[in-house]
Amino acid sequence: MTQMQEPSTLGRIVDLVRDLRRRCPWDAAQTPATLRPYFVEEAMELDHAIGLGDPDSVREELGDVLLHVAFQIVLAEEEGRFGAEDLTRSVEGKMWRRHPHLFSETGTPSAGDAHRPNWEHAKRDEAAGDGASLLDGIPPGLPALLAAYRLQERAAGVGFDWPDAKGPFLKVQEETRELELELEDGGDADRVDAEIGDLLFAVVNLARKLGCDPRAALEHANVKFTDRFRKIEAVAAERGIDIHSAGLEMLDALWDEVKSDVE
Repeated sequence: MTQMQEPSTLGRIVDLVRDLRRRCPWDAAQTPATLRPYFVEEAMELDHAIGLGDPDSVREELGDVLLHVAFQIVLAEEEGRFGAEDLTRSVEGKMWRRHPHLFSETGTPSAGDAHRPNWEHAKRDEAAGDGASLLDGIPPGLPALLAAYRLQERAAGVGFDWPDAKGPFLKVQEETRELELELEDGGDADRVDAEIGDLLFAVVNLARKLGCDPRAALEHANVKFTDRFRKIEAVAAERGIDIHSAGLEMLDALWDEVKSDVE
C-alpha cells in the first residue's frame, strides 16, 4: 500500500485558496489586479512588524503575505500562465545562477560583502544581450528613500562605490555647502529642490557605508520626535499654555525641557 504524501506547507495554503475560490463569492471574484492594493498593504505591514522586531506580528503579517502569494499562484494556474512548480523551479534556477560560488564545481564559498559582487555580476549577465541596465528591475513605486539605497547598492555591486565611509561623509558636507550657497543666492525653488535631493541621496549613501538602514534610522527619529512633541503638548496643557499661540521661543524652551528629561 502506497503511503499518501503529506502536502507541503505552501501546497496546503494553495489548496486553501482553491477551496475559497470555489465556495466564497468574494474570493471567486478576485483578479490579480484587484488584489494589488491589498498585497502592497500587507507587505508594508510586514515591513513595519520586522522593524518593530515583534516575532508574533512578523509571523502574522508574513502569513498574510504568503496567503497573497498563494492567491496569485492559483489565479495564474486558472489562467494557464504558470503554477507553483513553475514558480519554484524559476526561483531555484535564479538562485543557482546567482550563487555560482555555491553551486558550481569550481566556485568557492564566500560570505558578507564578497557575495554582493557575485550577485550583481550574475544579474548583469542575465540581462546581457537585451539592452537591460543593471538598474532595471527596481520598482518605480518604491519609496524614494529605499529606491536610493537600492540604486547605490546595485552600482556598488560592480565596484562603483567609495572604499569607506569617509568619501560619502565628505560628499554630505559638499552637498550641504552647495545648498547653503544656493540659499544665499536667493534660493530658486527648482535649484533648491535639486540640492535637497542631492543632499538626501548623499546621506543615504553615507548610511549605507556605515551599515545603517536609513529607513530604520528615520523611523526611529520620527518616533522620537513624535514622543517628544506629544510631551510638549502635555506639559503645555498642564501649564495652561496654548501651543498654537505660544511662539517659537516658548515651544523651543519646552522642547529643551522634555528633551533633558528624556536624556
